[in-house]
Amino acid sequence: MPQLNPNPWFAILLFTWMVFLYFLPTKIMGHTFPSEQAAQTLHFSEPENWPWPWL
Repeated sequence: MPQLNPNPWFAILLFTWMVFLYFLPTKIMGHTFPSEQAAQTLHFSEPENWPWPWL
């Protein structure tokens, strides 16, 4: 039964995992973003009271 022969399928499995674990992360992490994000301050302003005309 040829489907039980692990020789070609095991090599394909190892080669596929080698691509996923070695080549793809280096390709993905090699991309740079066009603009770096600037650090933002966490400044919260007080909300202004609404001048209700009927009060």
